[in-house]
Amino acid sequence: MTTLTFDSLNPATGEVVGSHPKHDARAVHEAVGRAEAATTWWAALPPGERRRRLLDFKAVLTGRLRELAALVHEETGKPVGDATLEIVLAVTHLDWAARNAAKVLGPRRVATGMMGLNLAATLEYLPLGVVGVIGPWNYPVFTPMGSIAYALAAGNAVVFKPSELTPGVGVRLAELFAESVPEQPVLQTVTGLGETGAALAADPRLGKVAFTGSTATAKRVMAACAENLTPLVAECGGKDAFIVDADADLAAAADACLWGAMSNAGQTCAGVERVYVVDSVYEPFLRELSGRAAEVKAGEDYGPITMPAQIDIIRRHIDDATKSGKVVTGGRDSVRAPFVDPVIVEDVPEDSPAVREETFGPTITVRRTRDVQEALELANASAYGLAGTIFSRDARRATRLARAMRTGMTAVNSVISFAGVPALPFGGVGDSGFGRIHGADGLREFTRPKAVSRQRFALPGMNLTSFRRGPGELERLIRLVTFLHGRRKR
Repeated sequence: MTTLTFDSLNPATGEVVGSHPKHDARAVHEAVGRAEAATTWWAALPPGERRRRLLDFKAVLTGRLRELAALVHEETGKPVGDATLEIVLAVTHLDWAARNAAKVLGPRRVATGMMGLNLAATLEYLPLGVVGVIGPWNYPVFTPMGSIAYALAAGNAVVFKPSELTPGVGVRLAELFAESVPEQPVLQTVTGLGETGAALAADPRLGKVAFTGSTATAKRVMAACAENLTPLVAECGGKDAFIVDADADLAAAADACLWGAMSNAGQTCAGVERVYVVDSVYEPFLRELSGRAAEVKAGEDYGPITMPAQIDIIRRHIDDATKSGKVVTGGRDSVRAPFVDPVIVEDVPEDSPAVREETFGPTITVRRTRDVQEALELANASAYGLAGTIFSRDARRATRLARAMRTGMTAVNSVISFAGVPALPFGGVGDSGFGRIHGADGLREFTRPKAVSRQRFALPGMNLTSFRRGPGELERLIRLVTFLHGRRKR
């Protein structure tokens, strides 16, 4: 029987990078079956053995960094330097997950309280089994590895379905892992189009699905998971806001804002799309931002739009913004597919698609606000809630604003810096999804809590869980509870 294939293309040139099989439902089913056997072996390894193998995988990735960055460059079009940065971040997360899994997930004693004085209680986090990871194309190493590394460190096997735009990167990750763990197929990659991902999400043997992609696709994946009550962690899109306070370092703010908005051609879920600037510094900030933007060119400082269909969305948002707002930088002519030069538009109405919908391109809207509180209110008035940024010299006010931002993550006087801190969880609220990757929360995301209580001795005169319980025991219980909990706080 002939296996159907598809090509991955360099979006900047249209050249074929590689050809890969379209794995059908049967192939996916077989991969999950292999993973079931592999996870039994992997989970049974002592934590130190898993740690050793994962650290070896980290060393293999680092040794092949240039080769893998070149492949990321070919399949996404992004500059090799940007590809290198995302792989370095993935390596640091893999290192953290490997070194901290036993401490975060291992058995620990928990307090039992007065009512459980005669008990010993422990809590630990056990593997789910097989985890299905459906990855994106914009950061084809860093983003899926945020699920893969933590799921593996937690003792699970992984079946990874990369984006059809970056299948070669996904295949190479599994090949490199096999160099460190040759015994069992603990990490496998299946390639294909949407049907392959749908088959993976629908497999009832999965312990969890980790999905990264659009909110609309996440809803379809969630519906497939619901058929089997398979839990899902969903990292979806964003419309992240950038707030510039009156006392901000404007040069630093403009530099960070521009990079957060334009790097990777704006194809970053936690990238900057909306900018709110306090009135007193609006004009000098905008001059600083537009001056820096004039020096940035698509095809030189960042790559092409990787997904061709996104060009139409970007063009529609630019048209909408320029009709109702004032062009600062660029415009409709900035779209020269597959590249889009920087676009900055000010005074765009808050109800316009350019402000409400995710653009996923190198465009930003900028709005003047009377104060920082109005900026915060506008930032929070979005269906999305992934990340955001605050620039202010007042540390206390910046911290207050960061905490009040309706997002899973906020950076202060930096941009997207939380992604580089392995101990911090990554994820959003609202249309940006739910669940967390990275950090201790990311490790626990791919486990099930296991609680054990053990009676150490019998409480005399207090056998409450018996049909032989007498009225005296119940009376003693009432007196104890009244003593512990019956006093009102004044």
